[in-house]
Amino acid sequence: MRAEPTARPRRRGPRGRTALLLLACAIPLISVAGCGSSGSSGAVSVPTVAPARIFRLAGFQPLRQVLPGHATTISFTVQLPDGKPLTSYKTGSGPHTGVHLIIVRDDLAYIIHQHPPIGPDGLLHQTVTFPAPGPYRVLVDVYPNIPGGQPNFQLFRSVDVLGAYHPRPLPPFRPDQVIDGYHVDMRTTTSLRAIQAQFVNVDVTDGQGRKVGFAPWFGALAHAIFFHEGSLDYFHTHVCSPGATNCSSVLGATRIAGQSTTPGKLTLGVLLPVSGTWRLFLQMKLGGRVVTVPYTLRVA
Repeated sequence: MRAEPTARPRRRGPRGRTALLLLACAIPLISVAGCGSSGSSGAVSVPTVAPARIFRLAGFQPLRQVLPGHATTISFTVQLPDGKPLTSYKTGSGPHTGVHLIIVRDDLAYIIHQHPPIGPDGLLHQTVTFPAPGPYRVLVDVYPNIPGGQPNFQLFRSVDVLGAYHPRPLPPFRPDQVIDGYHVDMRTTTSLRAIQAQFVNVDVTDGQGRKVGFAPWFGALAHAIFFHEGSLDYFHTHVCSPGATNCSSVLGATRIAGQSTTPGKLTLGVLLPVSGTWRLFLQMKLGGRVVTVPYTLRVA
């Protein structure tokens, strides 16, 4: 998947190691023995190529284990390949700006989604509360303002939250759910396929059966955050306001964005890189608070 103004899927790396964005391959100096009759010899030399240029998470906190239910400050800087902190990020009205901080537990039972403020020295910090014990994946989705550089990329860390971890199996797909008093009904998803741009309709009403109005939150009317079961591959699309900029998501040469043209109705864009079981967290701001609706999707 090309790095455009969208989230790129990433395979899960070893726990505790920062995932790195590779911009070039390092090739060592090698010597290849020539083939020939007995007594002949030869060698081919390949020039050394500079090591890969990488971005890193520097100064990541917390390093210690944290407690569930207690406020925890996550802080870091994004370090450029030259070792300096990244201080210039994309800005604007759309969601593909700044930094998305997205945290999920390994079993995809819980999600935290924030857009931390960026300090003048490039330091980012956000107070979060981990809801339950277990291992969590911390995903930092970065939208840098680097002329001619990567439009966006992801970096990763892990946080272990103290306590007995009892992973939950993903439930089957349930189209009709009531979350925080709101009735959310998704149409059938049986035709979803990998690498195909498709759309899914969702109806949302309040406790009295009235169609709701959607308020912008982090630059979009709704966020559709996808994680693959097990590997934790990631993709993120948005329901955009009319005329919104920096809102389309990209996979390869395909762009996709959802829309909402009438109250109570969302059209979600789905464009997933691989088949298998995915967990979708649909997030929207209703009645002044963020409502998160989880769905289990089977992708052919």
